[in-house]
Amino acid sequence: MTYCIAACLDAGMVFLADSRTNAGVDQVSTFRKLRVFERPGDRLLALMTSGHLAISQAIVALLAQRGADDPHSLWNATTMQEAAQCVGDAVRAVHARDGQALKAQGIDFNVSLLLGGQIGAAPCQLFQVYAAGNFIAASPESPYLQIGEAKYGKPIVDRVLQAQTSLDEAAKCMLISMDSTLRSNISVGLPLDLLVYERGTLRVTRFACLDETSEYLAMIRRTWGEQLRQVFAGIPNPRWTTPAAPPAEDTAPLTFARRHQPVRISTCNAADLPPPVHQVLAQGAGDGQAQ
Repeated sequence: MTYCIAACLDAGMVFLADSRTNAGVDQVSTFRKLRVFERPGDRLLALMTSGHLAISQAIVALLAQRGADDPHSLWNATTMQEAAQCVGDAVRAVHARDGQALKAQGIDFNVSLLLGGQIGAAPCQLFQVYAAGNFIAASPESPYLQIGEAKYGKPIVDRVLQAQTSLDEAAKCMLISMDSTLRSNISVGLPLDLLVYERGTLRVTRFACLDETSEYLAMIRRTWGEQLRQVFAGIPNPRWTTPAAPPAEDTAPLTFARRHQPVRISTCNAADLPPPVHQVLAQGAGDGQAQ
């Protein structure tokens, strides 16, 4: 499995991907999932993949084979929308070639991709491409997209990331999101590829590959855990109150001025219980035969 996240912000874009793939707990490998299509001064495109490794590698290989002489390649797309269409076409081409063979082996055509970047003076854009080749775009209201094991790292991103967020703050937020995922899911693992793109530069200016030796990643893990425990300790424990004993005005009661009762199951004799379902069905079958 994997976890990839990207954001399209006012100042530029940030991409973060892990590099673990596995087919069980004893088949763990490392494959980098971030690819860059760069022509300095003309375009910078970043592609991240999730899903079945053979499918995603076939798609990336097909995109790489389509060179500058191919009018339908990423190198000749004039807008990011066209670039997303190129990726979608590659997904469909791989499905047309391999889909039936995979289905015959009981393998789903499972792949998701994130494509983002900038072409010329056109604005930065970010897209998520699905297994059918269709895609959606990020927006100022929803500036980030995720693929893979997204649920573990989503809460911090939802609370922090906005279109106005600076690139460094976005990178920090994404690394915290990734750390939460790493801690909760063994199918996501180091090293991490982090690409920070400054709008208008049309080249890679900030990139890092983070592994177990990364001091900044170690600081993120240590500090985030410590700060979470401090915040947790600072939140008051629940105070159980009743209408007969109202709380002080400066407290937040757990129960007050309402009736709170659990749903209780009353005791009964075995003779009062309904018959088992199989007996009811058998009785119904017998009645049918008698008629």
